[in-house]
Amino acid sequence: MEERQTPQDHALDNPLVRVLNGERLATPPIWLMRQAGRYLPEYRATRAQAGSFLDLCYAPDLATEVTLQPIRRYAFDAAIIFSDILVVPQALGRKLWFEEGEGPRLDPLAGPADVAALVPEGIEATLQPVYQAIRQTRGALPAATALIGFCGAPFTLACYMIEGRGSRDFLKVKQWAYGHPDSFRRLTETLVQACIEHLDWQVQAGCNAVQIFDSWAGILPEEQLFRWSVQPMQAIARGLRARHPAIPVIAFPRGVGPAALMYRRLPEFAALSIDTTIGAHWAAQELQPHIAVQGNLDPVMLLTGGAIMVHEVRRILGKLSGGRHIFNLGHGILPQTPPDNVARLVETVRDWTSR
Repeated sequence: MEERQTPQDHALDNPLVRVLNGERLATPPIWLMRQAGRYLPEYRATRAQAGSFLDLCYAPDLATEVTLQPIRRYAFDAAIIFSDILVVPQALGRKLWFEEGEGPRLDPLAGPADVAALVPEGIEATLQPVYQAIRQTRGALPAATALIGFCGAPFTLACYMIEGRGSRDFLKVKQWAYGHPDSFRRLTETLVQACIEHLDWQVQAGCNAVQIFDSWAGILPEEQLFRWSVQPMQAIARGLRARHPAIPVIAFPRGVGPAALMYRRLPEFAALSIDTTIGAHWAAQELQPHIAVQGNLDPVMLLTGGAIMVHEVRRILGKLSGGRHIFNLGHGILPQTPPDNVARLVETVRDWTSR
């Protein structure tokens, strides 16, 4: 296999990268999921210019612009490239579109024949605009600001590919996984390889770290969680690090609660992102001795703002200050969030110094 080259600036002196590489900092680095988004008026203007969400994802100049917007406002320690997890199924040959106000839609997989028809060779060509946006963003970012790439985990991607959309019970995907595990394994293996390729190209384009989002991991019972979430995410991280040994990988298995213990000792992961179902005190005791923790302010707390938000931010900082911590939300910024609340949040974190 051709040797892959990791750009030299992946070793930049950045608080996020330092924590991912094993340091504990007195003031934790901060970035926020969905920090480029509808809560910013400049994002809404750029989105209107693009025409649609997908058009924005595939327009390198505009995707670069919206990735940089929150960095200009708040000087976060990291930018995360503006894209979507479902560009991977699209690159595999599935039709993708977004219904205004309702979210993503995919032509659902009907059975094993559809799985066999998925085409991993389309990753590089289809997603080249994403990689171009990464190259442009890396060139425009302050030298000390990290750039994060990402993908969806195979189970979450399979949920959308089988259901065709978000779901309350994910009945179809769970019946497929439980009733036809060999077929579901083939789908998972295809998605693992596609995600490795997608992350590899993002790293080559200039990303300094990557995050794997398993947004629907929490719907699985324990044994199935290990089989369909933990192991595929681990395989992606292992495959990526075989090509780029220095690249840190953040895992975000949303909604898994105490089952987060499954992810804490895996050497492929540099950090574990936690949502609001996991308490900061528990995370400090059970997770931080083994892995960096990212999270976990309630996005509604950020939406509310004021003294209650500041109190909660300081509480989380106090609980997690004894170990490696990256300040973030338990999920993405809500569109209704006042930008001034984000500024207050950043100020509160920047003012914190643990002893």
